[in-house]
Amino acid sequence: MVSLGTASASPGEVDTGRLEVGETRDGSPVRLPVAVVNGADDGRTLYMQAASDGDELNGVGVIQRVVPQLDPRELAGTILIVGVVNYHAFQVAEHRNPIDDTKMNRAYPGDARGTSSERIAAATFEAATRADLILDLHQGSTSRMIEEARVRCGTRHRLHDDCLELARVFGCGHILDQKGPDGQLARAAPDEGIPTIDPELGGAVGWDEHSIQRGVEGVFNVLRYYGFLAGDHSPEPQTRATGFDQFGAPAGGLVDFRTDLGERVERGDTLYAVTDVFGAEKAEVTADSPGIFWRCRRLPQVATGEYVCSVGTDVTSV
Repeated sequence: MVSLGTASASPGEVDTGRLEVGETRDGSPVRLPVAVVNGADDGRTLYMQAASDGDELNGVGVIQRVVPQLDPRELAGTILIVGVVNYHAFQVAEHRNPIDDTKMNRAYPGDARGTSSERIAAATFEAATRADLILDLHQGSTSRMIEEARVRCGTRHRLHDDCLELARVFGCGHILDQKGPDGQLARAAPDEGIPTIDPELGGAVGWDEHSIQRGVEGVFNVLRYYGFLAGDHSPEPQTRATGFDQFGAPAGGLVDFRTDLGERVERGDTLYAVTDVFGAEKAEVTADSPGIFWRCRRLPQVATGEYVCSVGTDVTSV
């Protein structure tokens, strides 16, 4: 029998339930939706979670589609799932937990006696560290972004190669291999000896079916490659970036992009211009170095210095 919160499954069974992580302002319990898929045969354990940032919904869409396709009688090992991590932010479709104004993916490994976010992080970290592999499903918030898998432990970490392999297997097509900020699950879990990635499944308002399907394929790639399911998976070459150039607006106005997402750029290529409301160009911004146009804002209006876009740099194939 394997349990997570109130979900318990014997070998060959699936169960769903709730993981209690605190109380709301009216004293009612906060319970995260969880699932246990317990394979009929012994094997590894995979942990998956979604919506640690409350407006990043593509990962929820992935879980919604993956779980009904899993037959535990054909599975070797166990899958532990938290379907929505940032409970309070998810309820109001916001990025940060509104109870403590915290970005959840900066709170790991958490504190069981700390803030709301720290308590949720502690409970989900305890579940995650029962696993042999971790997928922390994200998206580029409401920005526009290519699909990618992020390796966040840093290239000098003892588990770097294992995390990079997991990212290659997931197979988004692009990998950002760059040490992440403190408090990310993909930073904290490798310190516990568990290969972890955070697939960033595009960016959307609501969710995007293309990115969700890419995530579903990625999960099943992992399940086959690591022996949870029968069948082979041979990872395809991925485009890896190990750096980011971020660009802001040199003037206020409207952004006119001259480069498309996923496009290769060279130093000096025009990325975008800023115009006034009458179409007169006020400024032009060019790439500082070769790379890939990785992410950009969705709305055109910008104030001076406001974030506009990112270019992935130091690009190689892995």
